[in-house]
Amino acid sequence: MAALATARTLPARLAARLPSPGTGENGMTTAEYAVGTVAACGFSGVLYKVITSDTVLSLMKEVITKAFHLSF
Repeated sequence: MAALATARTLPARLAARLPSPGTGENGMTTAEYAVGTVAACGFSGVLYKVITSDTVLSLMKEVITKAFHLSF
């Protein structure tokens, strides 16, 4: 019976250890948003350059050509 009592109180004990939603830092500040936005733009620029490069375009064209020439 003691194990059953412990099992019932375990979620309550774990929830008591977690910080409540209204405490601590809640979200990013304006500076963090700015840094995140700049990083996302930089990453998307690099990704665009990689995807539109001649090497990647020729590899994609080759894969698509081979896929349509498969016999089912």
